Amino acid sequence: MMILKQPKSRLFTVLFCLTTITILLFSYNYSITSSYFFKLWQVGTPVSKSLCACSQCISVEDEDPWFMELFNKSIPPLMSPNNTMLSEKTYKWWQGLQTRRKTPANYKEVVQRLFQVIPGEKHYMDSGPNRCRTCAVVGNSANLKGSHYGALIDSNDFVIRMNKAPTLGYEKDVGRRTTHHVMYPESATDLQNDTHLLLIPFKILDLEWIISALTTGTIKRTRMPVMAKIKANKNKVLIYSPTFFKYVYDFWLKGHGLYPSTGFLTLMFAIHICDEVNVFGFGADKGGNWQHYWENNLLHGFHHTGQHDGNHEYIVTMLLACKNKIKMFKGR
Repeated sequence: MMILKQPKSRLFTVLFCLTTITILLFSYNYSITSSYFFKLWQVGTPVSKSLCACSQCISVEDEDPWFMELFNKSIPPLMSPNNTMLSEKTYKWWQGLQTRRKTPANYKEVVQRLFQVIPGEKHYMDSGPNRCRTCAVVGNSANLKGSHYGALIDSNDFVIRMNKAPTLGYEKDVGRRTTHHVMYPESATDLQNDTHLLLIPFKILDLEWIISALTTGTIKRTRMPVMAKIKANKNKVLIYSPTFFKYVYDFWLKGHGLYPSTGFLTLMFAIHICDEVNVFGFGADKGGNWQHYWENNLLHGFHHTGQHDGNHEYIVTMLLACKNKIKMFKGR
């Protein structure tokens, strides 16, 4: 009787989510607990109080158990001089992600030099009932072609892009604003003066690179040739915390893959600093093609992502969408 009283749209959404996740689980042979199925029925369950001023907030009281088990607001996504210390476990995992020097530089000394070049204040710790921060996480999928999402993307408070992500000539579909640009040394690109550079460091050398790229330009190679100097406002440079990086891997991905993808790390950053998250340009287009929106080389079939477990990341992302934690815009 309770189901009959629910709006048809809500019931359809719940059934769609259950069907989608069930297909994904059986297709990819995942051993995810059956509690996921039960918890999916909580989609649309009324909550008592919002913790932000948006019409629908990521953080709410009386939250569903699945989300609250994973979501930890106490771990800052960004490094500051006050949270640079890493546990031994985090340090070993972080340094083991990619090929590194036989004798890596002293982490503590590098971090001290880093915060002599970039600001060290805390960011985005102002969540509360009076704040409504809307964020657009913009991926690079070809499903943005012809989407006409540009104005909608630009209407968000924060517009977060990653890696190359050109906007010139694509404004109608991808927007023209960029408040935060996520990159690592091998995907670096020049930025406008009003854009935050958010560096994801995979190793100490990446921290050394950003110091060099903003000053002397002496580092020209990490695991491959990189930009020696980068055009960016050093007062707007942010560093993704290795501790938060490990938290995303352990809690949200349960150790699947070698490490999270840039896209998933960016999504998690947004979920922890924003009140409302709108996601664009993730996944394949409607024809099942995988390529960047600025490219024409079509790749058919499911996109395998090397060191990342793209299947599991997709499942978690779909769960977040089904639970109305994020809003997915699928494009064309």
